[in-house]
Amino acid sequence: MNILLIGASRGIGLEFVRQYRAAGAAVTATARDDAGLARIADLGARAIRLDVTDAASTATLGGQLEGTTFDVAVVNAGVNAKGKGGAGLDAPAGDDFDWVMRTNVLGPMRVVAQIAASLAPGAKLAIVSSRMGSIGSRTAAGSSLYRASKSAVNSVLKDTSLVLGAKAVCIAFHPGWVRTDMGGSGADIDVATSVAGMRKALAGLAPKDTGGFFNYDGTTIAW
Repeated sequence: MNILLIGASRGIGLEFVRQYRAAGAAVTATARDDAGLARIADLGARAIRLDVTDAASTATLGGQLEGTTFDVAVVNAGVNAKGKGGAGLDAPAGDDFDWVMRTNVLGPMRVVAQIAASLAPGAKLAIVSSRMGSIGSRTAAGSSLYRASKSAVNSVLKDTSLVLGAKAVCIAFHPGWVRTDMGGSGADIDVATSVAGMRKALAGLAPKDTGGFFNYDGTTIAW
């Protein structure tokens, strides 16, 4: 099995590398810096330098993947706002908005366009999103910039599922509230539990699931 992981320098992405390699899969994974590339290579995976916020960097991705087809692809790169990120009706700072939207929305849009040709027939493609991007299940405001970026990337995923059709099963994932640098030490679950759940859910996906939004444990989330 060939696996492609976008954004795997640490946290959830690196744990995907670790678990898929432990299961015997061939893994190609990306990171922005030398330290991240080294961590990926140390796990026996092919490491590719990629910065999803850089148009020139993402433009080379398709060529670097040429000749390999992937059974599973996970787009994991993402950030939270550096400032308050919009609380209630307060607008975020312009540079914060640009950074979060370029990373969480424009980045996946660029990446998906580059990797589509490398998906094997019947492949599984997942974008790591967040329950905070759900409009249907939202009951409180806050972190509005991060929420908006995840709602937007959910829309990107839905369009991707319609364009790829039967070629791939395309879903968005909520990884849970995970104890990572982003999630913090007080989060609900550890990274191994999150990734194990998402791997199990990916393995069980069927064509009818394409375009869906799922929790890490495989349960559905309202858009």
